[in-house]
Amino acid sequence: MDADRFGVLYDRYSAKVYQKCMGMTRNKDVSHDLVHDIFLKAFVNLAKFDHRSKFGTWLYSITYNYCLDHLRKNQRQRTSDLEDDMLEDGAEERFETELLSVRSDRLGAVLDAMEPSDRAILLMKYQDELSVKDMMDVLGLTESAVKMRSMRARERALAKYHQLYREEP
Repeated sequence: MDADRFGVLYDRYSAKVYQKCMGMTRNKDVSHDLVHDIFLKAFVNLAKFDHRSKFGTWLYSITYNYCLDHLRKNQRQRTSDLEDDMLEDGAEERFETELLSVRSDRLGAVLDAMEPSDRAILLMKYQDELSVKDMMDVLGLTESAVKMRSMRARERALAKYHQLYREEP
C-alpha cells in the first residue's frame, strides 16, 4: 500500500484511535504520541492484515494492545486472569444492572481508579458498543473468556464505585 492510500486510512481512523487512547490513558499528550506510534505499527504490519475482520477491528486491536502495553510498562501493574472462576447464577445481570445505575458524573473517577485492562474492557462494551464477537477479535479470546472478563470488570467497577462513594450505595 502506498503512503497516499495509507494517508486516507489515517484520516478516516485517527480520531477514533485518539479517542480510544484517551479513554485508556486519560492523557492528551500521551494519546497523541500513541496515535502516531499505533499508525506506524499498523503501516509496518499492514501485510499481516488478513481481511478476516474489518480493517477498523484490526486497527482497534492494535490500539487496544499498544495502549495496554504502554500502561502496563508505565504503571508496572499486573492484572489477574480470572476467566476460569465460577459465577453464581444471575451475577452477570446483577452487575450489569447495578453498573448502569451508577451516577454518570462519578463514572470518570471510577474509570480512572481502575486497572487499565478492566477500564479498556468496559470502554469497549459501553462506549464503543463492540459486540462480543468484535471483542473476541480484538482481544484474541474465546467467547466465554470475553464474557467473563466483561463481568469481572463490571464487578470491580462497582466495588471501586462503592469504595470511592461509601456514603451512597
